Amino acid sequence: MLITGFPAQAFGTNCYVVAAGPGEQCVVVDPGIGVLDQLDQALAEHRLHPAAVLLTHGHLDHTFSVAPVCGARGITAYVHPGDREMLADPAKGLSTDLAAMFGGRLPYSEPDDVAELTDGATLLLAGLEITVDHAPGHTGGSVLFRLPGAGSPWEAEQVCLSGDVLFAGSIGRTDLPGGSLPTMMTSLRDKVLPLADDTVVLPGHGPATTIGRERASNPYLHEAAGSGTAAPARRTGL
Repeated sequence: MLITGFPAQAFGTNCYVVAAGPGEQCVVVDPGIGVLDQLDQALAEHRLHPAAVLLTHGHLDHTFSVAPVCGARGITAYVHPGDREMLADPAKGLSTDLAAMFGGRLPYSEPDDVAELTDGATLLLAGLEITVDHAPGHTGGSVLFRLPGAGSPWEAEQVCLSGDVLFAGSIGRTDLPGGSLPTMMTSLRDKVLPLADDTVVLPGHGPATTIGRERASNPYLHEAAGSGTAAPARRTGL
């Protein structure tokens, strides 16, 4: 399995490309702001052909380039229905100050073909088997994408693309529209903590980590497990 990624020009949002191997079809995960050139380079380097775009949630820093990526190739964008409205109107996921920072009306459109994700679904795309876990809290439609890790660069049992649910040492902020700290704690308890320790986590911002590392050191997972109390999440990304 081939997994490569790079940070977007804005907010350090990680865009990932996942394929069964070089020269194959692939899925693109969270194409954010200013990623088109880097994405084209990654696709050319590994001779990959996008079959779909997967969105961990609807925030602008993860979805900004979804329409051009999908439109140029005639492919489908997958998003949870809880965040679907943000594809057409990203301001619905922003605070007042963030909306003002982007200058009011955003030049943005929903992709032509959008499919909705459901909790527990298995996606068979580009020769990959990807499990969807609905994990709200950062947004109402946040999801995790899990796939077998054998053959990945880490030779792990499982790889989890966690979006802004879980970071190395932290979690996504819960103070934007649709966010909820209690809901996030439930998602951490029910969706994250049950994962195996050697699961490799590829977050929406920052470096890769593992569930075992976060179980041992992440204060939010300690709180979700009932063994500690964490401060509000630091602001990473939108």
